[in-house]
Amino acid sequence: MIDQSPMSRLQIVAVVLTVVLNALDGFDVLSISFASPGIAHDWGVGKAALGRVLSMELIGMMIGSVFLGGLADKIGRRPTILACLCVMVAGMVLASGAYGLTDLSAWRLLTGLGIGGMLAATNAAAAEFSNARRRGPCLAMMAIGFPLGGVIGGKIVAVLLHGSDWRQVFVFGAVATAALLPLVWFLMPETVTFLAQKRPPDALSKINRVLTRMGRQSVAALPTSHADGPLATLRDLAKPPYLVLSLVLVLGYFAHMVSFYFLLKWAPKIAVDVMGATASAAADVLVWANAGGVIGGALFGLLTMRLGLKSLTIGAMLASSVMIVVYGLGQSSLGLMSLVAFATHFCTEAGVVGLYSLAARSYPAELRSTGTGLMIGLGRGGAALSPILVGWLFQQHYSLLLVSMIVAACALTGAGVLTFLRPVSWVAAPAADA
Repeated sequence: MIDQSPMSRLQIVAVVLTVVLNALDGFDVLSISFASPGIAHDWGVGKAALGRVLSMELIGMMIGSVFLGGLADKIGRRPTILACLCVMVAGMVLASGAYGLTDLSAWRLLTGLGIGGMLAATNAAAAEFSNARRRGPCLAMMAIGFPLGGVIGGKIVAVLLHGSDWRQVFVFGAVATAALLPLVWFLMPETVTFLAQKRPPDALSKINRVLTRMGRQSVAALPTSHADGPLATLRDLAKPPYLVLSLVLVLGYFAHMVSFYFLLKWAPKIAVDVMGATASAAADVLVWANAGGVIGGALFGLLTMRLGLKSLTIGAMLASSVMIVVYGLGQSSLGLMSLVAFATHFCTEAGVVGLYSLAARSYPAELRSTGTGLMIGLGRGGAALSPILVGWLFQQHYSLLLVSMIVAACALTGAGVLTFLRPVSWVAAPAADA
């Protein structure tokens, strides 16, 4: 019924909420990037040490995606999202009061735990609230919320950094995160897919309440279930037919994350060091990069309605490797650097949208959050590695071009790995792309 019917107002609102939630994730992840020039100045932090701090919430995301993503397949998408929001609020508040690298790193790790679980749960929710025809664009919209948060948050941060210190970045993030708690509570019900699959107590009446809010007819009985056996767990992903699928998605995502976070974590610092920009002006480079991500992700989502998802994703990853090398060639002005950052993240974000969509379409409902969480979680190892690796390379006096070429090689590797993808279950996707 949901797959074949036009999307109701409730479904549209729920998908929009996943976009906003992912935008919040985008800002929270990038908040440390916006704050990094001020932290380095105030505490006298070198690039190698700064790289370790930049990686902490990414390590938290890696852990949170695996374990909290699996939680969304057990207790539901909605309660997982609400719990992760609470964790993120706590992490941002505590980070705003940090006075050393150790406690700042701990609070960024905590924030990352919440963000990681949020990403897995919102990806599943966006897939399950959308109908079959709009699932690709809805997943793309959810994914581009991440750079959208960087654009909007970056503009606000540029104002904050003019008159305040870097701590206000985290204060703003905490307030914005807390504001979403009542919106999710009142506007996002549990998905019908989850309720039908897991069958909690009083599942039929809960499903009918959601269907009524969607303007759909009630159902007299639950559908025949194939999930009466043991609950799906992470162990199921290590067995056929999911083992190869999971390995390919994890390795492809891992490699792409190294290239993706190169720009997001180091663009402001590179602008300050190479171009002599102020912290406020350097934040604009990251804003332009995220603007490119918004447009690239949106265009990718539209193209998925006409072209094969797998081939589009590989093409985006190949293009991103080329643009990263162009970025490493260096630019003559801050405006030109912003333009190249825009084009680079246009390609890298399209690759991320493709990987999220592949995960959501390839796993069945009972493993959707668990499988997506595993891809995001273990793949985030590449995200955590990226700032540390780049910081170490810069500390060894590698040039920007050489560092960029090393990072671009990771994007190429990810594209190569993805050629081996054989999805187990395309959910409302064209069979020709399998």
